[in-house]
Amino acid sequence: MTTDPATIIYNLLQKDPSIIAAAVIQGRDNILYTTDNWDISSDVGKVTSSWNSMNAQFIMISNVKYSVLQCTSERLVATSLRGEGHIIGAKDEEHKVLVYLEPDGEPMGATMDTARAVSDLSSKQSYVDPNTQLGTAGGNVQAHVGGSIDTQLKGEVQSFLDWIKDGEGLTGYINYYLQQNNTSIISELSKIYSELRQIFGV
Repeated sequence: MTTDPATIIYNLLQKDPSIIAAAVIQGRDNILYTTDNWDISSDVGKVTSSWNSMNAQFIMISNVKYSVLQCTSERLVATSLRGEGHIIGAKDEEHKVLVYLEPDGEPMGATMDTARAVSDLSSKQSYVDPNTQLGTAGGNVQAHVGGSIDTQLKGEVQSFLDWIKDGEGLTGYINYYLQQNNTSIISELSKIYSELRQIFGV
């Protein structure tokens, strides 16, 4: 799997066309890669500081004010109240990915896709080589039914689990839409809940 920033950002933009600009940052303000249509060099230091403080009310990029909706050690979601789009960020110990999402884009999906892009950038290797066969010498190791699981698919499921466990992730979104009494979202959530129960037989 590639860890090249340009390739990862290209793949991210292909996956979600509503993401119209993106940047990869290392450290506080070292821009490793940015799309040609976005110059955040004069803003990245302040955005990083605001993100690290985790209590900023807004961020400024290209003279546009974005109100912060969610700010955690791993995630940033901000929106322009004037309908000028959204800023989505994800980070780990090594990298940050910031994206500009068009006004009609879906912040929830873009947040998940951006988080995956950060995990793809990580240079850290798994503690155990996925090809290593475990067991004692001479032992009889049984292969599990169904063959091996695609590592990218497994990573996406793990990201989904982390998002579910995060109080400002899935729970936060569900509570928000319940408070807003959004019938279409609540209806879709009900369908998903029923499907999950059928999958697990509960």
